[in-house]
Amino acid sequence: MSEKLAEHLAGAPSGSSQPDKFAVRKLEFYYGDFHALTDITVGIQRHAVTAFIGPSGCGKSTFLRTLNRMNDLIPGTRVEGSVMLDRQDVYAAGIDPVDLRRRVGMIFQQPNPFPMSIYENVAYGPKLHGVKKKADLDEVVEKSLQRANLWKEVKDILGRGGLTLSGGQQQRLCIARVLAVEPEVLLMDEPCSAIDPTSVQKVEDLMAELKDRITIVIVTHNMQQAARVSDYTAFFLQEKVNEAAELIEFDRTATLFTSPKDRRTEDYITGRFG
Repeated sequence: MSEKLAEHLAGAPSGSSQPDKFAVRKLEFYYGDFHALTDITVGIQRHAVTAFIGPSGCGKSTFLRTLNRMNDLIPGTRVEGSVMLDRQDVYAAGIDPVDLRRRVGMIFQQPNPFPMSIYENVAYGPKLHGVKKKADLDEVVEKSLQRANLWKEVKDILGRGGLTLSGGQQQRLCIARVLAVEPEVLLMDEPCSAIDPTSVQKVEDLMAELKDRITIVIVTHNMQQAARVSDYTAFFLQEKVNEAAELIEFDRTATLFTSPKDRRTEDYITGRFG
C-alpha cells in the first residue's frame, strides 16, 4: 500500500484537519462472477473536486457508482469491503438507498431531463420530499437554476419543455435538478463528453463554484480537464483483460501530474498508452 493510501486510511489527507467525506477500505466489486475492482482503498476529501482517470474499461464509473449504490440496480452485483460516508457504511443494514442518492446525487454522461417543463424538472425532487407551497417551490427552482448557472438563460421560459434546451443547457438543468434536493456530494460521470465546448467551460466553472459547499467526484477521460478542475486525482488501471482493475495512484492533482510515483501513471498521463 502506498504512503498516500495509508495516509487516507487514517481518515484525512495530508494538510487537512477534517476527516474525509468518503473513506473506502479494501473494496472488492463483482458483476456476477466477474471480479471488476480489487483492493480499492482511498479517501475522498470533503469540499474538493476529485477526478478519476484511466483508460476505458478500467472501473472508474463502476467505482463512482459504488459511492451511492447505483450498482444495486444491476442484477448480480456484489460489494465487499466498506464505503464510509461521514463514517457510516453506506452498505450497512438499514441504509435507505433512496435517501443515500438524495445525499449523493449523480450526473450522467448523457443529459437526461425528464419529459416535463424546465420548472417541473427542478421542482420534481423537492415535491417528492414534501415541499408543497408554490412560493417555496418557486424559491427552490430559482435558487437551483442560479447555482447551476442557467437561470439567466431560462428564467423567461420556465414552462418550456426541458428537452427543448441545447445539450449543454440540458446538462446544467440536470445539475440544477440534483442541487434542488441539497445534496452533500455530486458524482459526475463524464458530464462534459456529450456537450459543446462553451457548455464544457460553464460546467467546469460551476464545479469550481460549488466545491466550497459540495464534495464533487468526476470521471473524465480528458487529462486537461482533470488538471484544470480537480484538487485530487485517482488513476485506475486494468492491466490485463478479464482481471480486476486497481487504483494505481492517488494524490493531489498537481503532484500526480508533475511527479507521479508509479511508472504506469506517468506512462498514461504522457500518452504512452490508453
